[in-house]
Amino acid sequence: MNWLNSEAFTLFGQHIRWADMIGNVIGLIGLALGWRRSIWTWPVQFLSGAILLAAFATAHLSGSAGKQLVVMAVAVWGYWQWNRGRGTAQDGSIAVRFATWRERGYLLGGAAVGTLVVGSLFTAYPSLSWDPWPDAYIFVGTIVAMYAQARGMVEFWFAWLLVDLVGVPLNFANGFAFSGFVYIIYGALVLWGMRDWWLRSRKAGQPSLEGVPA
Repeated sequence: MNWLNSEAFTLFGQHIRWADMIGNVIGLIGLALGWRRSIWTWPVQFLSGAILLAAFATAHLSGSAGKQLVVMAVAVWGYWQWNRGRGTAQDGSIAVRFATWRERGYLLGGAAVGTLVVGSLFTAYPSLSWDPWPDAYIFVGTIVAMYAQARGMVEFWFAWLLVDLVGVPLNFANGFAFSGFVYIIYGALVLWGMRDWWLRSRKAGQPSLEGVPA
């Protein structure tokens, strides 16, 4: 599997690795499918995680490899959640909604505590991460975003946006240039997806008029 960490090409002076490129392109497709509320978003995110897992494990990046294992586990859970909720929206797809204030508190609290725990672990064992606290932030933020997506919460887009703000400079600084470029594309896709889910959640909250003649 060493070819995954070999150089594919150079772009704007940045060395692009095969695994970095393939895994993140597939992840971008998975996010686009999430925007469309397609259940295929989860198998695609699982495949992206598997490719990046193989690459990071080969490169002896234990922390990043561990993150992909968690991403793959959440993808399996997310598929199960969406499979249970299929057909709940009026158009026969997955229903989306805003989280309650209590759920938002849980998401923020979980993100804060999770970042502290994972960041402390990465600091205690430097071999797990090349940049402990930003890496912990992205690790936990990714899990929070995927959890919120699995629950059909519009806030999952906000979580991804916050991950992007740290992910772009971190990836460029650590030699994963393609991830940095893809995170920029993620940012644009997140804004469009956020708008789409926001509008759909408002429509879902409006009462339907039954028995009204056309």
